[in-house]
Amino acid sequence: MSKYLGKLHECAVKFPMTDIWMDSCGEEELDYGLERGIVGATSNPIIVGNVINNEMSIWEPRIKELAKEMPDATEDEIAWALIDEVGALRSQKLLPVYEKFGGKKGRLSIQTNAKYYRNTEKMVEQAMHLNSLGRNMMIKMPASEAGIKAMEECTYRGASINATVSFTVAQAVAVAEAVERGLNRRKAEGLPVDDMGPVCTIMIGRTDDWLKQYVTKTGMVVDPEALEWGGVAVIKEAYRIYREKGYTTRLLSAANRNHYHWSQLIGGDLAQTINYSWHKRLNACDIEVISRIDDPVPGNYMKELNKISEFHKSFDADGMKPEEFVTYGGFKDTLSTFLGGYDDLCRLVRKYMIG
Repeated sequence: MSKYLGKLHECAVKFPMTDIWMDSCGEEELDYGLERGIVGATSNPIIVGNVINNEMSIWEPRIKELAKEMPDATEDEIAWALIDEVGALRSQKLLPVYEKFGGKKGRLSIQTNAKYYRNTEKMVEQAMHLNSLGRNMMIKMPASEAGIKAMEECTYRGASINATVSFTVAQAVAVAEAVERGLNRRKAEGLPVDDMGPVCTIMIGRTDDWLKQYVTKTGMVVDPEALEWGGVAVIKEAYRIYREKGYTTRLLSAANRNHYHWSQLIGGDLAQTINYSWHKRLNACDIEVISRIDDPVPGNYMKELNKISEFHKSFDADGMKPEEFVTYGGFKDTLSTFLGGYDDLCRLVRKYMIG
């Protein structure tokens, strides 16, 4: 019988620098992941909505209580009170990991309101509130131009950030540079930085999604297998630059669509947030757990990808300017998804408010 509880557990043991996270803050999911070596978890309004629906026996009474406790509150205010409570409660499950690694791991990532993606001040204000919910919070903000400015300021104020709605090397570099500016401001004032653990997400599965949409929309003919490697190529290039520059920020892969999104990153000094369904799929697979982070994307696939103009926006470090990040197809699609998920959570709350 194997000493490992699946392939992700084997990865966590053999390659502890390749952090495995649970892309959920559900109790069942966290218990499953912690038994198998996860060192982080993530949430957003969509995830919180799913958690509440899956744990209705816990959260239905609490929604009703909040409606009574906050008689003048809007559904938005009650929804955010719920997000706060779920995040604060479930972050406690990760505290032993946080303490073991001195703050570098063991954080729960919690997301600011996606509606603020154009407003730096509102993001900063909410981010610092979210940061106060627990010792081991990590604050997710979108990698828009305004969000990147907010990341610098929140880093300066002592919050560990996680850039989200991020798909490209250009975004990853802009985020890392902003974090360095924030850290340097802290250091200049003698403020502590050793317990901070910033990350920059690249939603590599959504990078692939957008490239596939673009190819279909433009009528291009591209080897379909190459389109399974676009996000991998992007994060490997970002990883190369991060190592070359020596950034404090670490990369975080997200939005798994195939096993490459895990297997091609094994051995890297980075993190991977993987949803519960993919945890189970990958734990049961027969992919060999070996380091592949330095393996290049096959040349024939890179040749195909380089035919696509949107791939250059994704892959080139200067492929977009910060003011252009919000125009990238994957950004628009993902932001719309996040906003829709938030609306769903508000509708759930509304049901109990109206009665």
